[in-house]
Amino acid sequence: MKDQLQMKNFPKHIVSVSAYITNVQNEVLLVKAQWRKDTWELPGGQVELGEALDDAVCREVWEETGINITVQGITGVYYNSTREVLTIVFRGFTNNNDITIQPEEIHKAEFIKLSQKNISDYITRPNGLSRTLDAMQAKESIPYETWEARPYNLLGRIEKKKLSIT
Repeated sequence: MKDQLQMKNFPKHIVSVSAYITNVQNEVLLVKAQWRKDTWELPGGQVELGEALDDAVCREVWEETGINITVQGITGVYYNSTREVLTIVFRGFTNNNDITIQPEEIHKAEFIKLSQKNISDYITRPNGLSRTLDAMQAKESIPYETWEARPYNLLGRIEKKKLSIT
């Protein structure tokens, strides 16, 4: 039976997370990746096997920038059919402005006073632009839960909540 299951062509997608993070000055944390220096983008990356999405976004932001964040909720879900990547975008905040980049992966990271008027000066790729605008304009988040099964056990929940618009 196990061999039959392994032989099936199950979908194989990459799941990634990214985060629209603001600080107390209402600036947005943006990064330039080493392999995408032509644009700023939201920090984030691939979810590891068995990792909760909210844990993954906290880990990825910390790995790329050295910033610890508090997650507020999810603002959007996006799919890249060419690369088969499903991306979940979170909103969050931090009280820390001390950025420490990982130079193997991140070329530059900064908190930027981002607005709808200047966003295209920083984010030049259309998929990054729409995700960031959606997160910026989100009035509320959607709920998110993490479960384990057998027996079913709720590991965590982020409630739907009102978000302040920056």
